Formats: sequence, structure tokens, C-alpha cells
Amino acid sequence: MEYFFIGVIVFLFVLAIFDLSVGVSNDAVNFLNSAVGSKSASLKVLMIITSIGVFAGCVLSNGMMDIARHGIFQPQFFSFRELLCIMITVTVTDVVLLDAFNNKGMPTSTTVSVVFELLGGTVAISMLKMIGARGTISVDQLNSMAIDGATNVGYAELINTDKALTVVLGIFVSIGIAFIFGMLIQWITRLLFTFNYKRNLKYFAGVFGGVAVTAILYFLIIKGLKDAAFMTKDIKVWINENTGMLVLYTFLASSVIMQILHWCKVNVLKIIVLLGTLSLAMAFAGNDLVNFVGVPFAALDGLKDYLANGTPVGAENYMMSSLASSAKTNTLFLVGAGLVMVIALTTSKKAHNVVKTSVNLSSQNETDQSFGSSAISRRLVQMGNQFSAWLEKVTPVKVQRWIESRFDKDELILENGAAFDQLRAAVNLVTSAMLIALGTSFKLPLSTTFVTFTVAMGASLVDRAWDRESAVFRVTGMMSVMGGWLLTAVIAFVAAFLIANVMYFGGVVAMIAMASLALFIVIKSNLKFSKDKKKAKESQQDEFSAIMDSNDEAEIWSLLKSHVQKNMAHHIGYVSNTYASLIDGIIKENPKTLKRLQTSIKEESVSLKSIRRKEHLALKRTDPLISLQASTWFYLTVNNSSQMLYGLKRIVEPCREHVENNFNSLPKECVAELRPIEQNLLSLMKVSEDYISTYNPETSDSPAYIIRELSTYKQDISKAMENNMIRFRGEKTSSNLNVYMMYQTILQESQQLADSMKHLLRAYAKLSSVK
Repeated sequence: MEYFFIGVIVFLFVLAIFDLSVGVSNDAVNFLNSAVGSKSASLKVLMIITSIGVFAGCVLSNGMMDIARHGIFQPQFFSFRELLCIMITVTVTDVVLLDAFNNKGMPTSTTVSVVFELLGGTVAISMLKMIGARGTISVDQLNSMAIDGATNVGYAELINTDKALTVVLGIFVSIGIAFIFGMLIQWITRLLFTFNYKRNLKYFAGVFGGVAVTAILYFLIIKGLKDAAFMTKDIKVWINENTGMLVLYTFLASSVIMQILHWCKVNVLKIIVLLGTLSLAMAFAGNDLVNFVGVPFAALDGLKDYLANGTPVGAENYMMSSLASSAKTNTLFLVGAGLVMVIALTTSKKAHNVVKTSVNLSSQNETDQSFGSSAISRRLVQMGNQFSAWLEKVTPVKVQRWIESRFDKDELILENGAAFDQLRAAVNLVTSAMLIALGTSFKLPLSTTFVTFTVAMGASLVDRAWDRESAVFRVTGMMSVMGGWLLTAVIAFVAAFLIANVMYFGGVVAMIAMASLALFIVIKSNLKFSKDKKKAKESQQDEFSAIMDSNDEAEIWSLLKSHVQKNMAHHIGYVSNTYASLIDGIIKENPKTLKRLQTSIKEESVSLKSIRRKEHLALKRTDPLISLQASTWFYLTVNNSSQMLYGLKRIVEPCREHVENNFNSLPKECVAELRPIEQNLLSLMKVSEDYISTYNPETSDSPAYIIRELSTYKQDISKAMENNMIRFRGEKTSSNLNVYMMYQTILQESQQLADSMKHLLRAYAKLSSVK
């Protein structure tokens, strides 16, 4: 049995490696957001800096947070077998949960996930103990523990609910404090420096740099290195006693250095951003990411204790009192964890996906909005506009004019392709560092994940990045992310509770099965993610990035026309292929094909909406006269593209219902009539696709000849619809009513597809001829 437990621990470490990988991918948003969004350095340089920070933070840590050992449950009341059950539950749940968030590009709190997984697993095992399912604690054991003279165990003795409550409160405290301070500090900074910060930086470079570097270094010592091996008790006492002196000297020294560097033409803001990124990476590795290996190391310590002292009484009766003490971890283990983190950070595509969400939500420019709108976000934006209007009324006109002059976005200085300027990036990092360090020093439950994200959102709001065109989408995005944080706690608790029950009653088989399933899900998820990335048409994305990065209106219009051309051709090809599969699925009565097509059409609708939103943003960046001339034809192409998808949707829904209900098959005469109709439409779609994909406004003819063919095709369908009505009237019974109604729908929507194609071709030719 000892060898089995050793195998379980080894497998737990394997799962922990996967957990570290997905954890790094999720937390990368916290320390990469500002540097990536401001383009302060190349991605390669940023990866080197953050890798150094992650590795150093992990190795210098004196071990894991003790939350995995005794933060949530009281280990002296749990047997070694129960400990293994809880730890495997936590790791399995965490791997799958964080990977799911990474796939969606949604940042979440790794600390919250671990805490509530521990809580869910502990509550499940505690309930089983309370009802005496297995492994109950004997009266002799209770008496020997002398817990307030208790003769039985209750939840108060088994579960440390205070810690979980502290984390929940920390979520709300972090969100409010960080958002308000992010807005306030960014507003003051922008008043001092304006958007043309280089002009005013020469007067304040030293002071601003001194404040920033002091805040970052203070954060690094208080948060990032507080548990480092060299931070002995005496050093901590000395730092606490001389904090004021250290802060003052650091400020004076860094102010002088930063001013000298500025005189030497060195970009001090870039130094601040890179230093802040390094310190955040160290802090996250040493305090947050290291949570993931806290679970397997707690299990390993439990195994050592059991093998040394507990084998005579068995794994179900030997209590884990040894875990009540703090963890002391071998440095080699921490080095290994640091290497895993670095590899995961530099190779993870999902990390880039998560960072992209945060950068887009805080971007100074208009970007493709990944989130729609909601009733709550619309109401919040409306309230914000009303408050802004009231504030404008009560503020003196001269004050308004002065503030407006300090917030002139026409003076905005952005690096090539940056989402926001380096001044805001510096403020994001400094404010986050100050708040996290302050909360840590006062033992307040500030969440590092929540602080870094909401500071960025507050700063972007003050910088007027949330205009009336994008505010509702960004508010929805922010609420979605924050809702995801709260949802993490609920999902983590429920999933861990259920999995712990399965493992407890399923024993060895269930433990192995659940762990293997988690590995399978993560591996399959990564393979699917890579496949989806390849299908995302990276060339088109690159083209759109080039459009948004360019400031040449003529070049933007040329690139936009190319972008529209490729997407129009792809769209018609998709409609053609889907229509062919749809007719085939109806004739052959294949419900699986119809179900697959229905899902595909929904996905294509979402994709089309996203592409059109990007093209709309690009159109707004062209010459105003061109934008005005092209807008009508652009929206006609958009509307008719959407109508074609709606037509496919209106065919597949009733046909799928008809086939799944096993109604009468399509009569042979209808099939014989439908096949030529199908082939003619596919042929016209192919001609239309070729016309658009090769269209050149200088040499291409008008699409009039294709439009004439489409008009003739519509007349042919009208005759088929008349024939269908004649056949229906000739029926003596109403048994074939459903099938004739279905066939009539197919004909009507086929006719509508041809009509939409006709309008699409005309609008596209007009759009492409605009100069």
C-alpha cells in the first residue's frame, strides 16, 4: 500500500505541473498587461524579463502559502487517506477550471480557485465524517486532543471558514479600492503631464521616476520578497523599524538617478514599466503561482509523516497533525517549479489570449470589442453620462476649459501599435504596486489579480478611452471578467465538492480515473486551441492589425478593400458549401448533419459579426469623404451577408425538426425538382465567389450579367413553388402537409438567398469602386 501512496503523490506532482502551466497562462495578464499594451519593449524582451522575475520569485520564496496545509481545514482531524482525497480533488478541479478560463481568454484569480477548491473538498469530506460514512474519529482520539472538552467533531473544528470569508470580502474590497485609486491617480497624473507627456516630463522626470521606483521597490520588498529565504526575522524587524528612512533614501536616490537618465535621453517611463513588470512577476510567482505546488507538497509532507509514524494504524486512522506547522520546502523543488513556470510562460499561446482581453478593454484606440452589450452595462453607462452632464453644469467654465486642455487626445503619443501610452502603463504598475504593498503591510485582503486588472480599467476610463461608441462594450467586458472571478469561487466549490465525493466512495479507481480525465481534458483542450488558432485566418488578422496600425488614410482604405474582398469571397464560399450539405442532409434525412450545420451557422454568424465590427472600425479611420461615400454600400454588403446566413438558418431549423420527428420523407418528384434548383444556385454562387475574389475596379466588368442570371433563377423557383402548391392541392389527405410546408420553406429561402446574392454583388461593386 505504501508504494501505491507514493505513486499517487508522483501522479499528483504530474498534475501540479499541468496546473502550474495553466496558472501561469492565466496570471500572465497581471504582469504583462501594461508592458504589452504600451509596447514598452518587444515581446521577446518582455518574456526574458518576466521569466527572470517568475523564476527568481519562485526560487527566493521560502515555500508555499500554508493555505494548502492548514489554511482551510484543520489537519489534525483528517486522516492521511482523507488528505490525499482532498489534495487530488483540488488539483484535478484547478487544472480543468483554469484551463477553461484560459480558453475563453478570461483572467481569473488563482488564489480564489485554490481556496474554494480546498473549501469544497473539505466540506465534502467533513460531511462524510459527520454522518459517519467512513474514517470517523474515535472518542479516544478526541479526548487525547482535548478540544475544548468536545466529545464529537463539528464544522467549527473541521473547517476554517474565516479564511474563505476573508477571500470573498477581499474580492469586493479589491475591486472598489483599485478602481477608485486607478482613476484618481491617473487623473492627477494626466493633469500634470497631459497626453503630450514628453513635453512636461522634462520638469518632473526625476520626481515622477523617484515616486514610481520607490513604490515598486517597496512593493517588491513587502510583497515579493517577504517570504524569501534570506529574509530572516531580524531583517524583517529591521525593515519594519526603518521603513520611513528606507523609503526616503530610496526616493531621493532614485529621483536623482532618473533625472540624470532623462538628461541623457533615456526613456525613464520605459525603465519604470520594465522594472514594474519584473517586480510584479516576482511577486506573483512567489505568492500566487506557488499556490499550485503547495497542494502536492502538502501531500508529500503528509506521506513522509505517515511512512515514518502512521503505518501501524493505517492510512484511514492516522491523523495529519504534522501539517499544522508551516512548510519548509527544498530549494531544488522550488527551482523545478520555477523552470516549469518559465517554460509555460514562454510557450503558452493561451497566455497571449488572456493578455489580449485585458489590453483590448483598456485600449486608448477603438478595437474589436470581444463583448456585446447587456442591460446592466447600458444602464451603468447611462448613469455615467448623466453624472458627467451634472458635473459639467456645476463646474465653472474656466475650470472645464483648463481640464479639457490637459486631456486633449489629439496630442496622444503612442508607440507603433500600442494600445495606450507609456505614462498610463507606468501609472498602472505603480498604483497596483502601491495598493498591493499597502494592503499586505496592513494585512488587508487585497487580491493581486483584482487590483492589477481594475486599476487598468479605472485608468483607461479617466483617459477617456471609453467613449460613447465603446463604453457599453467595455463595461460589459469588465463586468464579465469580474463576474468570472465570482463564478470561479462557485464553480470551484461545487466541482470540488462533487469530485471529492466521487473519489471518496470510488476509492483508488475513482482517484486514478478523475486524474486521468483531467489530463485528457487539458491535452485535448490545448490541441483544439492550437487547431482553432490555425483556423482563425491569421493572415486576415495581420491585415486588420496593419489597418489599425497605419495612419495613412489612403493605405487604410486600400487595405480595408482587400480585407472586405477576402472575407466576402470566403463568406459566399461558406454559404455555398453549407447550402449543398444542407440539401443533401434533408434529402438523405440525416439529423446529425443538420444538427452540425445548425451549430456551424451560429458560429459563422458570430464570426461574421466580429469581422464586420472590425471593418466598421477601419472604415471610420479612412478619409471622411471616402467613409461617407462607402458607408451605404458597406452596410448593404453587411446586411445581405447576414441575410444569407439567416436564410440558411430558416431552412435548417424546420428541416431538422421535421427529420428528427421522423415525418414523411421528401417526395421523389420534389427531390427530382430540388436537385437542379440546388445545382443552379451553387453554380451561381461559384460564379459570384470568383467574381468577388478576382474583382478589380479598373478592369472588372459590372456584375450585371450575374444579376440577370440570378433574376432568372428566382423565376424558376417561383414556378417550382407553384408546382408544389398544385401537388399539395391534389393530395386527398393532409398527411403530407408537413413535408410540403417544409419543401415550400426550402424554395422560398433559396429564392431569398439568390435575391440577397444579387444585392450583395451590386453593393460590393459600388463599394470597391469608391476612390
